[in-house]
Amino acid sequence: MELFQGPLDVKAISNRWYDEVRELNYGAFITFVGIIRAENSIEALSFDIYEPILRKWFDSWQQEAKSRGALVKMAHAIGNVPIAQSSYIAAVASPKRKVALALIEEFVEDFKANAPIWKYDVVNGERIYAKDRSTPMEGAGILKKDSDD
Repeated sequence: MELFQGPLDVKAISNRWYDEVRELNYGAFITFVGIIRAENSIEALSFDIYEPILRKWFDSWQQEAKSRGALVKMAHAIGNVPIAQSSYIAAVASPKRKVALALIEEFVEDFKANAPIWKYDVVNGERIYAKDRSTPMEGAGILKKDSDD
């Protein structure tokens, strides 16, 4: 798991990961790149991450991948990421493509649903909390789950 300030250098990260896994005799290396879309008049999205919980979440995925003979990698941005830049990269390497295809989908979907990330819209240079795009977590202040959930 890698965290970076600002937008991710997709080519550099992906190429480095490819170089790390290509000697492992795996038959598949799949990446997913999340790109900031222009919507709701935003100029960027901004991210705060609670690293201890994210690291625990990622470690559990490393164990799951290992149980399937695979490897997962991820990088995420902290701070502002302008439109058309990347905030998230995930990758799976495995001996067989079917394992990699299934695992990348599960990993990305679980990340979207459960990763401890605070998201903000950036409009006119101001960070505005994007509650609808943030993950609710028990006892986590601004991310606290509502009793109606």
